[in-house]
Amino acid sequence: MAPRVVVVEADGGSRGNPGPAGYGAVVRDPETGEVLAERSESIGVATNNVAEYRGLIAGLAAAAELGAAEVEARMDSKLVVEQMCGRWQIKHPGLRPLAAQAAGLVERFAAVRFSWIPRERNRHADALANAAMDAAAGAAPVAPAVAPPRVVEPPRGLGPEPAGREQAREAAARAAVERTTGTDPATAPASWEPRPSFTATRLILVRHGETEYTEQRRYSGRGDVPLSDRGRAQARATGDRVAELAPTVAAVVSSPLSRCTATAEAIAAALGGVPVRRADDLIECDFGAWEGRTFAEVREGWPGEMDAWLASTAVSPPGGESFAAVAERTRRALDALVEAYPGETVVVVSHVSPIKLALRDALAAGDAFLHRLFLDAAGISVLDRWPDGGIAVRTVNDTAHLPTP
Repeated sequence: MAPRVVVVEADGGSRGNPGPAGYGAVVRDPETGEVLAERSESIGVATNNVAEYRGLIAGLAAAAELGAAEVEARMDSKLVVEQMCGRWQIKHPGLRPLAAQAAGLVERFAAVRFSWIPRERNRHADALANAAMDAAAGAAPVAPAVAPPRVVEPPRGLGPEPAGREQAREAAARAAVERTTGTDPATAPASWEPRPSFTATRLILVRHGETEYTEQRRYSGRGDVPLSDRGRAQARATGDRVAELAPTVAAVVSSPLSRCTATAEAIAAALGGVPVRRADDLIECDFGAWEGRTFAEVREGWPGEMDAWLASTAVSPPGGESFAAVAERTRRALDALVEAYPGETVVVVSHVSPIKLALRDALAAGDAFLHRLFLDAAGISVLDRWPDGGIAVRTVNDTAHLPTP
């Protein structure tokens, strides 16, 4: 006998975004938690969002094969859930055919409700997706470690509800109208065609103004060195320049150190009083024993440690922090901003190390890039980031606005 109501849990991801990708989907009995069907597949090179949609499609198709009439579709991808509910636009053309395919499957059921769940409640589908990603990356296949079938909460308010189908129908219509062939990032050829910038989150990366340590070329990490007089003038000029570049800004986010917050406040004032928010992950690298010293002093006192540090981003200064650790928290901070401000502009005021690492990642460059890129105090860099992982670097170290020495 075909189940009337089922729960679909789906997930997908990639190693690199884009990178080796795969998805997983589980169909459960809502009352007993019994697994009725599993689906997983490696899909080559794709983005996280493409893989997530493929997981949803596989889960809905499996539910249809079982003859289910109603579906509670649960995912830890807020983007897919919001788009399928019609609350977010499907901005990236590579996702539109997939959204249309998912919406077409929704039409086969009497009712479908989409809901977001935290990742820890989506462990089974997540494990299947990770195994598929490993296979796509060429790793030895490993059986996903998943919990045994469990009782899950019953669908909330399922029944002959037209809203879910209406939303899906709207999503399908939008996707069909906007569909562009050959734009799936997993299969589309490389193109020089620029993406529309209004669909991206624009990050305006600003290094703080000068301090006494900047002028003296000293390592300046966690020490809270204030702006110099020249640094304050640079901050005001940078505020005027940012206001020209982006008259409308959703947020100004700053490292907690005063040289950054003072720069951020000057920019916020030029933008009409946008609130300044602090983010600890944007703080400068901890240079440990080298704090406040010049390069020559460090070279003389720690020659071996200096050579090792320059040779590898995994090496920390004595008592300090590695660039690899700085890169990890910088990615975390910027990813959170892209998720919080889709399609908007955010000013990020930080330090030379986090900004260099962000630009290295955006340009897919090697670690040598860090030693070859110079970033001036109060310099401006601009990059656009799309929900599917696409990135465009538009400006690096713009200093035309700064007062001459």
